[in-house]
Amino acid sequence: MNRNDLRRVDMNLLVIFEALMFEKNLTRVAEKLFMGQPAVSAALGRLRDLFDDPLLLRNGRGMEPTPRALAILKELQPAMDTISGAVSRAKDFDPSTSCAVFRIGLSDDAEFGLFPPLLSRLREEAPGIIVVVRRANFLLMSSLLASGEISVGVSYTTELPANAKRKKLRDIPCKVLRGDDGEEPLTLDDYCARPHAMVSFSGDLSGNIDLDLARIGRSRRVVLAVPQFSGLRALLAGTQIIATVPDYAACALTEGTRLRAEDPPFAIDAAELSMVWSGVHDNDPAERWLRGRIAEHMAAAN
Repeated sequence: MNRNDLRRVDMNLLVIFEALMFEKNLTRVAEKLFMGQPAVSAALGRLRDLFDDPLLLRNGRGMEPTPRALAILKELQPAMDTISGAVSRAKDFDPSTSCAVFRIGLSDDAEFGLFPPLLSRLREEAPGIIVVVRRANFLLMSSLLASGEISVGVSYTTELPANAKRKKLRDIPCKVLRGDDGEEPLTLDDYCARPHAMVSFSGDLSGNIDLDLARIGRSRRVVLAVPQFSGLRALLAGTQIIATVPDYAACALTEGTRLRAEDPPFAIDAAELSMVWSGVHDNDPAERWLRGRIAEHMAAAN
């Protein structure tokens, strides 16, 4: 195909194609792209004609990309990233007049403990912008970045897409959160004997804290797992249950309540809170402004 033939290709179709490859579901693509499902179905038909391939095939209740579709995606994604980046860099960014939509992925601890002051700063500097927060963690961050559902994320992270960038924001020291009336700090024996609550996005009942305890030959008994930090405020109050949480989450949870936070009675290896973003947005003026504000508020938070 020469450059003149490209005039026959609707760029919108390629955006829909990319979304279909990640979502594998017409309804979710319609919701993500703010389209009607019949329009997405019609676009899939045009894409099948364009590439002379079924692209998506039924597999039980779901749909799976064909090998040809995956090969096309592998070739198209870098090109679409390049086009997106070139268009973004061509635009000036003035936060005071911008109406941009920013899509951020945040782990629950970062959203609960660090996001409120950041949002206040963003609203002060850029009152016309829209911020969409997606719940993210190390399990979800890679796919959210790769699919373009977020442009930047803040979480503990592990594997990332090949074109992703990462910046360490801070270590994540822990505090022990308690809501009982005891006045003395917990000893290690106290800590291990108490019932524990933990925040678990996936429903697991163990985590890095248990690895730290195992290294000194100790263990704890988790009796409660909840998906969000905000629930701990009411659940711990007036009970013997304790929770080990990031220091910035503990600060937010104890504010204006009877809960209190203290240092753990054993050494905990601090995880790292990182900011990650897609390489395609690396030089986007608006995204660089946003990342600067994230780094300023989430790295310096006490």
